Amino acid sequence: MRRICVFCGSSAGTNPAYAEAARAMGRELVARGMGLVYGGGHVGLMGVVADAVLEAGGEAIGVIPHALAAREIAHQRLTTLHVVASMHERKAMMAELSDAFIAMPGGFGTYEELFEALTWTQLGLHKKPCGLLNVAGFYDPVVRFIDHAVAEQFIRPQHRAALLVEQDPARLIDALESVTLPEVPKWIGLQET
Repeated sequence: MRRICVFCGSSAGTNPAYAEAARAMGRELVARGMGLVYGGGHVGLMGVVADAVLEAGGEAIGVIPHALAAREIAHQRLTTLHVVASMHERKAMMAELSDAFIAMPGGFGTYEELFEALTWTQLGLHKKPCGLLNVAGFYDPVVRFIDHAVAEQFIRPQHRAALLVEQDPARLIDALESVTLPEVPKWIGLQET
């Protein structure tokens, strides 16, 4: 893997563990010779992970739409900052530049970005692994909900296994590098031909 896309909050949240995990993620990427692709902001966990990468001498690529460049305070010290026309263009470029995806704590935008990338993996539109960095149990309720969807047969167990969950950045990146992604049809209940 050359670059990992990190989705995370434009807020730092209430628990200092979130920012520390963002710093650790940035340092871990650089230690492995991997670049960061992210949403291009200088605020919240977005800014923390980018700053950690830059301070360690790594590559930090931001992708931000014009409409958010002022609100999310576009980071001006990145290796590369792409300012694009729309959120759709942002996500497409982030996916194109990345070999894997990690979601750290964040809000609606973080969830939406992760689930879109995971859906693209599920549908076979790309073969890029997805992971949750479950800092201080932040994603425990989401993992329980996904497991409930598996039990209710809305998600195949093989597709559930494509979402890796770890509490430590190094272990999560190790898992992303070694996972075998499923090659099964998305649809449950249809006869296989």
